[in-house]
Amino acid sequence: MSDAVSVEPEVLIGKSGGLGRIVLNRPKAINALNHAMVRRIAAALAEWSGDDEVRAVVLTGAGERGLCAGGDIVSIYHDAKEGGTGSREFWREEYILNAAIAGYGKPYVAIMDGIVMGGGVGVSAHGSVRIVTERSMIGMPETGIGFVPDVGGTYLLARTPGELGTHIALTTARLGAGDAIACGFADHFLPSERIDGFVQRLTETSVDEALAAFTEPAPASELLAQRGWIDAAYSADSVAEIVARLRGSGVPEAEKAAGQVRSKSPTACAVTLASLRRARRAGSLEEVLNDEFRVSVACLSSPDLVEGIRAQVVDKDRNPRWSPATIEEVDPARVDAFFTPLGDLELGLTAPQPQH
Repeated sequence: MSDAVSVEPEVLIGKSGGLGRIVLNRPKAINALNHAMVRRIAAALAEWSGDDEVRAVVLTGAGERGLCAGGDIVSIYHDAKEGGTGSREFWREEYILNAAIAGYGKPYVAIMDGIVMGGGVGVSAHGSVRIVTERSMIGMPETGIGFVPDVGGTYLLARTPGELGTHIALTTARLGAGDAIACGFADHFLPSERIDGFVQRLTETSVDEALAAFTEPAPASELLAQRGWIDAAYSADSVAEIVARLRGSGVPEAEKAAGQVRSKSPTACAVTLASLRRARRAGSLEEVLNDEFRVSVACLSSPDLVEGIRAQVVDKDRNPRWSPATIEEVDPARVDAFFTPLGDLELGLTAPQPQH
């Protein structure tokens, strides 16, 4: 007898009923993305783009917990500690995939059920049809591990109403269905018990007809209702000033937000604020992804990334020792250095030219 154990593929790729199906299949890890998964998804999308049998692509996650909890940060931790290049090359292909999803020529239906964090946002929120459920919990948690929102996240965050994106990025706030739609991370609300029926209907009819038959009005956004104090505080030019305004606002939610920002990596928060302001001025997602790639590579040699992952995921003591320890100690010149071009290592994405 063989001792071989049958191993399920980490991404299930298939075609049926006119659909290209992508199922992220690491349920024990909430379908966290690794390099091999990114490559398989990219290859499938490239193949289906010219396949007349595929009318639309549908992305889902295996298991009950969520679509995707993000990138595999434990491997990033070891790579950063050892000075490797694996994370850099993973991000390179991941960000190219994010741009490919945004520019895909067929409907790309992402079912953002359950937890959708970081890299999970990258493979879903750039799609043309983005569906959330009552179980959706969407976020960009990077500043809590000494990292900066990537996968085109700063592009999305910079285009939320007012300063909601700045609040989400610096506090690592989680978005329910109503917030996700209000902030431009999703388009449609679908009760989770209707997912299977909706996907079945997609095999029988157009995407628009299936959406009309199955989706419902979204719940109200709790964040939108708080834009007054959020816009007033987060429009400041520095993280220190943002925290001061939050503390001085007299609003209990703002006081809580100030504490949340204070607990994150001071360097990551400063770089995140700079990234968001740059993304707001950028002309395309590709331009933002090029910027994010420079920042991500710089984070690999910043002490806070290793320390943040250690505290949250490896040792789980939830007590990161940031360097520098406070927002006030962060050197603006050090923040600027995160955006230094990488020469031959540049990502080099260019925005697609409009078809005439």
